[in-house]
Amino acid sequence: MAHILHTLLDTQGWVLADGATGTNLFNMGLEAGDAPELWNETKPDAIRALYKGAVDAGSDLFLTNSFGGNRARLKLHDAGDRARELSRISAELGREIADAADRPVIVAGSVGPTGEIMQPMGELTHEAAVEMFHEQAEGLKEGGADLLWVETISAAEEFRAAAEAFALADMPWCGTMSFDTAGRTMMGLTAPHMVKMVNKLPNPPMAFGANCGVGASDLLRTVLGFASAGPTLPLIAKGNAGIPKYHNGHIHYDGTPELMADYAVLARDCGASIIGGCCGTTPDHLQKMRAALETTPKGSAPTLDAIAAALGGFSSEDDGTSGKTPTRTRRRRRAA
Repeated sequence: MAHILHTLLDTQGWVLADGATGTNLFNMGLEAGDAPELWNETKPDAIRALYKGAVDAGSDLFLTNSFGGNRARLKLHDAGDRARELSRISAELGREIADAADRPVIVAGSVGPTGEIMQPMGELTHEAAVEMFHEQAEGLKEGGADLLWVETISAAEEFRAAAEAFALADMPWCGTMSFDTAGRTMMGLTAPHMVKMVNKLPNPPMAFGANCGVGASDLLRTVLGFASAGPTLPLIAKGNAGIPKYHNGHIHYDGTPELMADYAVLARDCGASIIGGCCGTTPDHLQKMRAALETTPKGSAPTLDAIAAALGGFSSEDDGTSGKTPTRTRRRRRAA
């Protein structure tokens, strides 16, 4: 049988993913430094509300509250031995919301980075990383996730370890990296490098792309970089809702729902077919994004000038592929 993700892409042409997890949980009272994954057990109604908010706003796919649910990160909260259990609960709660929806909705089991540096630059071995990812994958599978979704990865080694772990769990998956350092990931990968890496994986994802990063403009430049490298798999764009600003003790993102609607259409024109938001993206943003995708015909790929005019300037002069020393540029921002 065709996977639900393929079915939605074939029938609809695009899939609207969800928005932020952390931003929306902070709005519900999560404190800085707390482990969101513990809320799967202690505040399940809040997690149900998180998922339902995305579905009600029009998302076809939402990520589970399990981004930091691996053994290494949960160890910081004295819960390292609960990685599989807490991941399972996050997916079970998601399954409840998806099954109650009046249309097909995909539960994507979120898997974030281990939080450690892999060899040879760090101490984390490939085998240990695979074991951590596999443990979490099995929990998400047990909870009923439709697919796994590794996100915010910066190192190719960690991405490959996740792919191997997901093969062990016999689960389909998607994967995104964060290009937040002058067009590169923190560990130096460019968009074309990622396309080449994905093409060589023994267990390739169903789709791949970028999430988080600096802002929506930079992320779309990365998506254009993917598209120019001739990918054979669907592309994912999950950009932040504008630029973070610190105000009254909290971080706020300046991207309006209208800006994110423009971003969603531009993301599709850049070549992405799975489109969502990352930090700062709320159900209000998602509603506007859905409406824009439904009512705006697909256009040709935008120029960088068109992206900057719509969403604001770029944080660096190029996308990391020119070989130049990274420099920062002054951003032009749309008013919040």
